[in-house]
Amino acid sequence: MKRFKWQILLGISFIIASAVLYLIQIEVFHDERATFFYLLQDIAFIPIQVLLVTLVLNQLLKMREKLAMLNKMNMVIGTFFSEVGAGLLRFFAGYDHAADALRKDLMVTGQWSDQQFSEAARVVSNYDFRIDYEQTDLVALKSLLTGKRDFLLRLLENPNLLEHETFTELLWAVFHLTEELAVRDNLTELTPPDGNHIAGDIKRAYALLITEWLAYMKHLKSEYPYLFSLALRMNPFDRHASAVVQ
Repeated sequence: MKRFKWQILLGISFIIASAVLYLIQIEVFHDERATFFYLLQDIAFIPIQVLLVTLVLNQLLKMREKLAMLNKMNMVIGTFFSEVGAGLLRFFAGYDHAADALRKDLMVTGQWSDQQFSEAARVVSNYDFRIDYEQTDLVALKSLLTGKRDFLLRLLENPNLLEHETFTELLWAVFHLTEELAVRDNLTELTPPDGNHIAGDIKRAYALLITEWLAYMKHLKSEYPYLFSLALRMNPFDRHASAVVQ
């Protein structure tokens, strides 16, 4: 109750001030009928004011707040790809024996339209990911991911990311793969069922990584051209990628 005390006092003060002003108007102009007429008009307009404030202005503020939050989330996503994501994509693509069929569809350029990004995402969704656990350096993958475990945990603790379902799903997939590898002491002698299980976890993380990477590249192209330029040069699917401007 104490928390709302000042609000109650403020509300009473405004009501008293309004009543005093109406009394002054009646005293000066001696026209109670006109005063009550305009008072009723003001009261009649209150529902429309409430409609404008609660539905229109409130929605505009929510949209603005959501855009600001999305920008913050995309900054976090950018950090993820700088720290972990881009390296993982290079690693997975290096052991995906059918990746050549996918590379040509992921060679993003500065001239790509929104439709081309959507088409690339469609290609990825229909792509048959082939990861052979016996041909994959799981020890190196374990080292890469366990070294970033604390970073991944900090990202998962970020409440803003709960608004971004697809990126949260990606984080959980990568973190799950990290945990699966971390609890195995010998990754060079996996049983076929266990190896296939690890391969399935890799495929899940790989597919989600590419999808989120495309969305992030699309965002950079429209909002941050200078960051997009570097991201193009460092495309994880380009075997000749280099930060050096040619």
